[in-house]
Amino acid sequence: MSVSTPRREITLRGLVLGAIITVIFTASNVYLGLRIGLTFASSIPAAVISMAVLRMLGGGTILENNMVQSQASAAGTLSCVFATFPGLIMTGLWQDFPYWQTAGISLAGGVLGVVFTIPLRHALVTHSPLPYPEGVAAAEILRVGARAGHSKGLRALIGGGVVSAAFSFCSGALRLFSDTLSLTATAGATVFQLSAGFSLALIGAGYLVGLAGGLAMLLGGILAWGIAVPWLSAHLPNPEHLPAAAFAHDIWLHKVRFIGAGAIAIAALWTLVELLPPVLRGLRSMVLSHAGHVDDAQKDLSPRSMGVLLLLCVVLLAGLFAAFLAPLTQGFWPLVGAAVLFCVVFGFMMAAACGYMAGIVGSSSSPISGIVIVGAVICTLMILAMEVLGLTPPALLMDGQKLATAFTILVLSAMTATVAISNDNLQDLKTGQLVGASPWKQEAVLIVGCVAGAAIIPPVLNLLYQAYGFVGAMPRPGMDPTHALAAPQPALIAMITQGIFTHTLDSSMLCMGLALGCGLIGLDIVLRRRGLSLPPLGVAVGLYLPASVSMTLAVGAVLGWGIHRAIKHRRPKDAPPPSHADTLGTMLASGFIVGESLTGVALAVLSGALGRDNALSIAGWLPSGLPTLLAAGAFCAICWWFARQTIRSATDGA
Repeated sequence: MSVSTPRREITLRGLVLGAIITVIFTASNVYLGLRIGLTFASSIPAAVISMAVLRMLGGGTILENNMVQSQASAAGTLSCVFATFPGLIMTGLWQDFPYWQTAGISLAGGVLGVVFTIPLRHALVTHSPLPYPEGVAAAEILRVGARAGHSKGLRALIGGGVVSAAFSFCSGALRLFSDTLSLTATAGATVFQLSAGFSLALIGAGYLVGLAGGLAMLLGGILAWGIAVPWLSAHLPNPEHLPAAAFAHDIWLHKVRFIGAGAIAIAALWTLVELLPPVLRGLRSMVLSHAGHVDDAQKDLSPRSMGVLLLLCVVLLAGLFAAFLAPLTQGFWPLVGAAVLFCVVFGFMMAAACGYMAGIVGSSSSPISGIVIVGAVICTLMILAMEVLGLTPPALLMDGQKLATAFTILVLSAMTATVAISNDNLQDLKTGQLVGASPWKQEAVLIVGCVAGAAIIPPVLNLLYQAYGFVGAMPRPGMDPTHALAAPQPALIAMITQGIFTHTLDSSMLCMGLALGCGLIGLDIVLRRRGLSLPPLGVAVGLYLPASVSMTLAVGAVLGWGIHRAIKHRRPKDAPPPSHADTLGTMLASGFIVGESLTGVALAVLSGALGRDNALSIAGWLPSGLPTLLAAGAFCAICWWFARQTIRSATDGA
């Protein structure tokens, strides 16, 4: 696209539409995260909604649609602060979520994430072979929406979306289908468990990720459930006499997952070391681009703008951290300075790692909570080191380390916003690169999204807390604890932080993960010399994520490999290979992600409105085991249909 071509990107109606979508996605993601500990990527649903609305209004362009989805995606992603803020209520420091503190820390952390993605864009997007499955899928959706005459691709996108939405509705709403298949076996005290999720979105993401990333995830799952869980179950006591399946899950949750977190930490640091040269080249390119005239398609926000934004974020964080500590203690400025430095330095390191992970497995499957666990460990160790040096106020570590735990959670909330935004924004910037958007305009809109998301997060958190409460922290006496939100991540972060401060946390699993990460790095170096690769971060992610995620994503990757091999053998030898971005399989895979994402939004809103997530369930009228059989049959049939349609389209020259 030439510089002279009109580029209608940022419009008033687009900003208003993005703000409206923001409210829906932020509320849905916060509720879903507090209920089950998972969220969905909002960029693809936002792109679909934007196309539909702007098409009705008339005159919408692909670039305008891209800006709307970027804004809404950033705001929806900022909701990941649900993983930390409730911990302040669980520790007893907060009785609700103060608006300006909650919104201000979310905003400062989010804007830092946008600033960090600017140099990372050159290293991880512009000059990187990473697949960015959700970013590619969003770009395909926008392209098809802009090509009204490309009916076959549009039909494939809609068809895949309808199939995925119907499957998700039968699973998530009606409970006619089970969402996972889990097989458990025992040999003496040893427990073996195999799990896979019936998720078409993960199949689509695995197809887009490719074989290398999928196999790395599969290896991580095998290490977790084929080696670690059986070995630990044979050597650890079961004092609560849990059933075999529950005991295996408990071991994975409280032991093996920490191995994954440790492996993620060391693999993330190694990834940062490898990314340092391209990041420095990106910074140099960014500076040079503003020294002369360049195309909008290559221009970022100016270094001066980045410096001003960075300074504002630092000042805002320092002020909010000081305001938190001022009523409770004195002599806190060295601690505040260290906390701000931690948010900037460690935030950038983890932004790079999360961006790399998002490029491999997608934003939805990127283990941000694992990064937050690593951040919790480092931040608490930093505070303990400052105590030894006499740089912390005396009241910080009194009363069972209550204030120290709460302050650490507050700092982690800012860091969570930073890494979550970086994790998602690089997907958006990949989408923008593929559709020809102006990076600096997209970066500006991402900041607008952070403002919108930060504004809505505090009332949503307060509404959900007052309506349901959190497990172990109810706002009023007499409330039904069975309806309380589980808030698994905040409870885990609070437990880890307090455990380190009180010296009661078992760190052996984290250390084991660090050693495993070093081994994976060495193995990858050896394989690269032979022309192969095994991404250490992908293996660590497979260890950390539930088997239902890593195994299913690996199935999608292997299915895609099989489809491409079948296409290669069936096409004439002299025929050019089809472009991956133009194959019907990419459109169907994108449709799978779209359908499940939009259904997730609708079901989350319905659950929030009705106060329960099983309002439409018919599982009580079905024989035991039937939902699993129905889900397995339908899932396999859809995968077969997906492969058949893709192969037929490619071999027919479509």
